[in-house]
Amino acid sequence: MTPILLWDVMGTLVHDPFFIEMPRFFGMTFDDLLEAKHPKAWVEFERGERSEEEFLEGFFADRREFDRKSFVQSVRSSYRWIPGMEELLRELREAGCSMHAFSNYPIWYRLIEERLRLSRFLEWTFVSCLTGFRKPEPAAYVHVLQELSVAPDRCLFIDDRPRNCEAARQEGIHSIVFEGAAQLRSSLERMGVL
Repeated sequence: MTPILLWDVMGTLVHDPFFIEMPRFFGMTFDDLLEAKHPKAWVEFERGERSEEEFLEGFFADRREFDRKSFVQSVRSSYRWIPGMEELLRELREAGCSMHAFSNYPIWYRLIEERLRLSRFLEWTFVSCLTGFRKPEPAAYVHVLQELSVAPDRCLFIDDRPRNCEAARQEGIHSIVFEGAAQLRSSLERMGVL
């Protein structure tokens, strides 16, 4: 039986601008950005607890001003497919796989959709800003299973973060740590998904 595929998005399907483009926008190193940003604003934005405006106002711990519109435009323009993943998703969709996003991300997932149209291949079902749950919290995985009304072993979760995959396994969900399109394709072929 073909599993239901649950996809992490950032770093698995889509390039994440947090590590390179965001610091570059501010003329900072990544470590400097980590030190200057508000410690909770991003997580609260991902949970849907802050609007975009509230997030941008409090992006830095000292609430310094910056060109917010240009910043968001810079983030949007940085979204691009991880090499090989658009083709792999197309192949999986053509094979009849049911696929859902299972992502820690704020309302900016809509910017990704505008730019890359992931909805050609998957449903934006489980995004943290919509569900209020973030991986690797056990409740995030339980919520997915309840919403899909399936047993854990009917799902296959793919994420570039090992701890998120381990949390999925703790709930009985099969998982693959993403290391690139070629590695993932090989794993899916071995499992009989492709």
